[in-house]
Amino acid sequence: MIANLVMTVIGADRPGLVEMVAARVADHGGNWLESRMCRLGGQFAGILRVEVPGERRDGLVNALRTLEVDGLRVIIHAEPGGRADAVRGGALATLELVGNDRPGVLHGVAAVFARHGLNVEELSSEIINAPMGGGALFQARATVWASEASRLAAVRADLERLASDLMVDIRLEPAGA
Repeated sequence: MIANLVMTVIGADRPGLVEMVAARVADHGGNWLESRMCRLGGQFAGILRVEVPGERRDGLVNALRTLEVDGLRVIIHAEPGGRADAVRGGALATLELVGNDRPGVLHGVAAVFARHGLNVEELSSEIINAPMGGGALFQARATVWASEASRLAAVRADLERLASDLMVDIRLEPAGA
């Protein structure tokens, strides 16, 4: 039996952190399936998913917990069974947003998603310098999943109203469009 482990890792950023995690996964016969990692405010932060033979799961979990001695906090969520990629209907869509930075922009977008029952599959955001006007721009990119593709039209309409209120540009398109 194969066990899936989904984990978050965080610690003061320095070279070699990913290697420390990857070595423990490899040493226990694990397979690194996917991850998202970055440096935020001087901290290394990441989320990853690995699979490991069931009989080696506890050994890997214990080995990952030893990383705390090296200043890397690891939180592990274990799921029994094989790969966790479930086949599901519905539709993926991509959101792109850019506008003047101000508090509440992402909250407004997330509220629209929640109201319509969309699931955020992936989200990245950052504040950048405005190219000509000075000041700061907030930009975000998200991939969301809707249980019904037809729901996206209503979501798009709500996002357009929000964009007008917040004075940002928002684009929602079916994934791959």
